[in-house]
Amino acid sequence: MAYWSRITYEKTTYIIDLDTISAFSSELDNKRITFWLPNSSQPIILNPQGNQEAYKQILEYIKKTVERNSKGSWIKVNYDRKDFAIDLSRISSFASEQNGRLISFCLPDSATNIIIMREGNSDDYQKIQEYIKTMTGHSLP
Repeated sequence: MAYWSRITYEKTTYIIDLDTISAFSSELDNKRITFWLPNSSQPIILNPQGNQEAYKQILEYIKKTVERNSKGSWIKVNYDRKDFAIDLSRISSFASEQNGRLISFCLPDSATNIIIMREGNSDDYQKIQEYIKTMTGHSLP
């Protein structure tokens, strides 16, 4: 089911199916939300000062999407002083060091590589490990 939204960003108006977005990044200190347009890697960066209506709309969408997470694929991860909401079902590969201390993956449609360390972020590390095992039948060390 599509969730279409109209957003003006940098003098361009976009009509975007938000259900096609695989990850959102939010920075609490400067109140920015970033997401990447599908198949283009172009970031859209919103803040309440520049576009309050679009910012509010996207923030509400993120809340509803993560809360209604029936598939269990959306997770929230804190990485690099940002909160990410990520749809793990859109990640095509996961990697881990031989000692299993970290899991890394690249966000689709962006060049952002997420690295989750077992010691520093054990809850998120465990959620990702469980997702990988459930969805692929494989486990990382």
